[in-house]
Amino acid sequence: MSEPAPRKIVHVDMDAFYASVEQRDDPGLRGRPVVVAWKGRRSVVCAASYEARTFGIRSAMPALRAERLCPDAVFVPPDFVRYRAVSKATREIFARHTALIEPLSLDEAYLDVTVNHSGLPSATAVATAIRDAIRDELQLTASAGIAPNKFIAKIASDWRKPDGQFVVRPREVDAFLAPLPVAKIPGVGKVMNGKLGALGVATVGDLRALALPTLEARFGRYGRRLHELARGIDDHPVVPDRPVMSVSAEDTFRDDLPLAETEAAIRSLAEKTWAASLKTPRVPRTVVLKLKTADFRILTRSHTPSQPPASCAELTDIALGLRDKLPADPAIRYRLVGVGLSNFGDPEASASALSQPDLFAGA
Repeated sequence: MSEPAPRKIVHVDMDAFYASVEQRDDPGLRGRPVVVAWKGRRSVVCAASYEARTFGIRSAMPALRAERLCPDAVFVPPDFVRYRAVSKATREIFARHTALIEPLSLDEAYLDVTVNHSGLPSATAVATAIRDAIRDELQLTASAGIAPNKFIAKIASDWRKPDGQFVVRPREVDAFLAPLPVAKIPGVGKVMNGKLGALGVATVGDLRALALPTLEARFGRYGRRLHELARGIDDHPVVPDRPVMSVSAEDTFRDDLPLAETEAAIRSLAEKTWAASLKTPRVPRTVVLKLKTADFRILTRSHTPSQPPASCAELTDIALGLRDKLPADPAIRYRLVGVGLSNFGDPEASASALSQPDLFAGA
């Protein structure tokens, strides 16, 4: 039996999306360092224009630090209704070429164009046509990676940013991956990078030299995944319309805390959860607070307001309000707190139709 033909995957990533939309819609912002964020002590950067990035400003950075790095930066409050509308328009462009579209966030998506609707002769031609349409119709730019699988396509889309594309053909996979830092592999963060460094692994080529039994003995099931990705093996298909059900962040304290001392952690976790929620076009409507007591009893409280939270500040206020409804027993200590968003729905859906009463559960 012959081997199946390799997939043709395109990863499309809009360039500095939120900031670029702001610069497109306000000519006075073009060429200037634009930071999409609410100004304030607890705010974080949602996006930065390429002009702002030259000062070292990056997404998820505290807004105060961004101000210090570039005092002349223009801060623009985010407008997610507008960003979602532009994101929807980009997906309409994608749909001219394929029905296999897997959004990762408002500004990026995987497309399987192994067979395309438009009759173009190659995945490279499809990516070019998509980027041209985004430029002509939306006055924005996008970058693209074209490869035999999702893993490599995502790396490739970053290769010629902004406003570029890069192709990795099946025969080029080994040579493309070998010199890359091992941190390019999904799941290899700071801690895993240190563990691999202790094994003498700095590049994907170094990782490829380790035997599968060695990786499995050291990292379990993830060791097999590392073995496969080092060889460019990724069989995960493009899955269209995978709905986000919930996002959350939690933290375990070094020392157990009374309820009154959890505010700082709740504020920090709310920022992380809000940032994660912005990666999907769907709208979260329910705020969830989770606490675990020193004796491992889990308490959760949730609230669905009449209108979805519109900002990190609103999410934080609701989460703190939920905390204030818990029993204020000074004898109870807490070892963990978490903040979550759930009940995601389409932006067009009626908030009132999805509203539900507060829930409280203890176990």
